Amino acid sequence: MSIGKSLPSVRSASAERAGGVPPVPQPSAGRAVPRRVASGRRAEMLAPFVLVAPAVLILVLLRLYPLLLGVNFSFTGDGDRDGAMVGFDNYVDLLRDPLFQGALRNVGLLVLLLPVAVAIPGLLATFIYLRVPGHRFYRSVYFFPAVLSPVIVGAIFNLLLSFDGPVNSILGAVGVGPVDWLGDPDVAMFAVVGVHVWATFGMALVVFLAGFATLDSALLDAARVDGASLTQVIWHVIIPSLSRTIQFVFVTTMIGMLTSMFGLLYVMTSGGPEGSTYLPEYYIWIQQGQMNRPALASAASTVLFVIMLVVGLLQLKLLRRAGRED
Repeated sequence: MSIGKSLPSVRSASAERAGGVPPVPQPSAGRAVPRRVASGRRAEMLAPFVLVAPAVLILVLLRLYPLLLGVNFSFTGDGDRDGAMVGFDNYVDLLRDPLFQGALRNVGLLVLLLPVAVAIPGLLATFIYLRVPGHRFYRSVYFFPAVLSPVIVGAIFNLLLSFDGPVNSILGAVGVGPVDWLGDPDVAMFAVVGVHVWATFGMALVVFLAGFATLDSALLDAARVDGASLTQVIWHVIIPSLSRTIQFVFVTTMIGMLTSMFGLLYVMTSGGPEGSTYLPEYYIWIQQGQMNRPALASAASTVLFVIMLVVGLLQLKLLRRAGRED
């Protein structure tokens, strides 16, 4: 036992005589390393939640919470019944209101015109991608309307589309009678939608050009070698290759039509003539700002939210279907 106990002291003494430093006892690696690994893994797992937390808090506080308050407020009354729970009375009043019915019909019209609103920037992006003469100039010109304020765009087209304006003067020069673009109930909504498409298709054009950046040019070369026409190339090569981009543009364009046309409507027609250019967002502003019926406006906002939710769910369905096909 005495010999065994003296061995450490002999070794340390010999190390000191040799000029070395006696070894320092190290902690067991079998215990410390797993703790570091476990803490690193926990940090990796928590990092995404920490990074997303500020955005989630902003959405909850500034979007979700006001939305829930608005839905709850839509079940209360206006005027003499201010603050009292009235159930679905506001929604019944909405369905009976001819102006709101017209707004819903106009939503259906927007759905029907949606393919045209998507096809225009899609075709222009195709021509730019195929490098038609002057494509760089066209790219900058096509995006220019997207930077203009809706108020400015509306004021410009009020002058152009007035009954004695330049557009009717040109039509008269070619033998076509003047058109009351903003005063005819059967024409006004088409005029406003056309102006909106002109003013906003620049953003969709950019999205399409980004989609073309992912397109395999070998497919186009193969189609040209096989003698495919431009129409065949677009239909059989470009559209299938940009299916997800087209779906995205469809949904964002529809959302823009439902939520971003207030400025044009207010400047160009103010909802007229005869309420023919009402959309849900304009109806909401009228009820809240002029009629002092905030509960009814909240009900209309809830209906608009449901419409937007349906559009979003359709988007998810289309994207999942496209993913399964891929």
